[in-house]
Amino acid sequence: MNFNNNKDSRQPNIINMNRVLILEDEDSVNRSIAFLLEKEGYEVYSCYSLGEARGLFQKIEPQLIICDITLPDGSGLMFIREVRKVSQVHIICLTAMDREADQVIGYEAGADDYVTKPFSLSVLTMKVAAYFRRHSPASSEIIESGRIKFSISDMRVQIDGYYIDLTKNEWKLLRLFLEHPKQILSKNQILEQLFDMDGSFADENTVAVNIRRLREKIEPDSAKPEYIKNIRGMGYLWNQECRRNI
Repeated sequence: MNFNNNKDSRQPNIINMNRVLILEDEDSVNRSIAFLLEKEGYEVYSCYSLGEARGLFQKIEPQLIICDITLPDGSGLMFIREVRKVSQVHIICLTAMDREADQVIGYEAGADDYVTKPFSLSVLTMKVAAYFRRHSPASSEIIESGRIKFSISDMRVQIDGYYIDLTKNEWKLLRLFLEHPKQILSKNQILEQLFDMDGSFADENTVAVNIRRLREKIEPDSAKPEYIKNIRGMGYLWNQECRRNI
């Protein structure tokens, strides 16, 4: 089946530019990926077969595709080749085939990235976030909250106009809070998002230690924190409003 480059005038006027198409026939995996991406604010469309994917692709024009290879009605590689003929959309292969030759075939078909099963949902989510971050307008890369000015693009943090030094984990932790203000983040969520990416072991005490160190650098009085609040039995909350430069 060939895709049609002509836009259909009956297509909806879609405003959200962070659209993700998931082609994965295993229901639990598809739902898990969709849940996490929707939680992060992406507009997610799930499909379970090549036929569904072809129809959705033409209708929604996604910016990113997560594509399984082994499907009930054919190979995901076929879909990738068809898409590549008409679009430069970012494609992440998702498959249980982990041999080097299989990965080469995926890249030759037109995939941009490769994730093998079993995989970390956090890592996949971060890959998606990294792609959209690289392709977002530079003006949206500054987050301000109270006395803090946080630059995503150059990984620098200012307090009252003065730059402060943060470790990699402190920087990632601060960014997580600034991108989720007024939301309670559990210790497990923080561990999953920040410390599981490299496969290194970390326990809940790791979160407490990094929180304490970050407070010492950003709080006027770390013993009476204004920014990072401890919600007993639940986790932590960034207690200030955040705004992005436009």
